[in-house]
Order: sequence, then structure tokens, then C-alpha cells
Amino acid sequence: MDLGRLIQERIRDVADYPKPGVLFKDITPLLADHVAFAGAVDQIVNHHGRGTVDKIVGIEARGFILAAPVAYHFGAGFVPVRKKGKLPSRTLAETYDLEYGTETIEVHADAFRPGDRVLIVDDVLATGGTARAAAELVRRGGGEVAGLSVLIELSFLRGRGKLGNLDVHSLVTV
Repeated sequence: MDLGRLIQERIRDVADYPKPGVLFKDITPLLADHVAFAGAVDQIVNHHGRGTVDKIVGIEARGFILAAPVAYHFGAGFVPVRKKGKLPSRTLAETYDLEYGTETIEVHADAFRPGDRVLIVDDVLATGGTARAAAELVRRGGGEVAGLSVLIELSFLRGRGKLGNLDVHSLVTV
């Protein structure tokens, strides 16, 4: 079976979640399928090439699930980007708009060394606000953003256009 089709088949649409009018992309069926999950991780790693990054940022919460095995395959460190107030040490914060509200994300202020090459991994690219905020946190922390990999890109929300010249890699585009 074609891996791209398998990945698409394992993403479930849930209407009106978390708010009315939002069509949520549920990746739990994909995560439960070893072939689809491993294939998604492998595609991210193969796209960027081993040895090209020092740190992998995973964006809370579903981005953690994808980013941790990607970091393992790269032999890179994993850095969580979390919602405000969830990290125990001194943080850098960035506030942004998303398709159904406003959010603030944070990263530990000492998460990156100057010049660290950082790949950002998340489950969905929607309006681009979360990805842009994460990239800004990496830069403010001293890292260099090597790119962004997402499982699903919601192209109708035009988030990619808000990310400037950032290398954006999506496994599925809807």
C-alpha cells in the first residue's frame, strides 16, 4: 500500500471539535497503526537527512508524539514547546493567534545553544500562528530554524504563507 494513502486513511475527521465550526484532524488512528506511525516518522527524518539538526522542537501536545521519535532517529535533543505556565524553569514566551482563539507558548530560556540547528515538528499546520511563534522562540533562544515538518497541512487556511522562507515539509496536504 502507498504510505501517503495509508497516512491519509488513518487521519479521522471530527466535526465541531474543539469548537463549533472546526473540523478536527484526529491522528490517534494513525498513532495506533505501527506501519503508518513509523512511516510518518521515517518520512520526516528522510526529508531532512540525518546529521542536519542538533535539536528537535515538539509543540504541545501532539507534536511531542511525533517529535520524540524523530529526535531519537536524528540522535538529536528533544525540546518541548509548551502552553504558558507548564515549564518549571525560566522561559521565553510568544503569544499568537490561531484559527479559534489566542494562545501563548513557552520554551525554557536555556533550551538552545548559540547556533543550534533546530527542526520544529508538529501535527498540523493550520493558520501558521503556532509554527511562527515556535520559530520565533527558537531564534530568540539562539537557535537557527532548519525547517518545519508537519503531519497535516490545512492548505485552505494558508498558514504556509505566514512562515516566510521557512522550509515547510508536510506529509499530507488537505
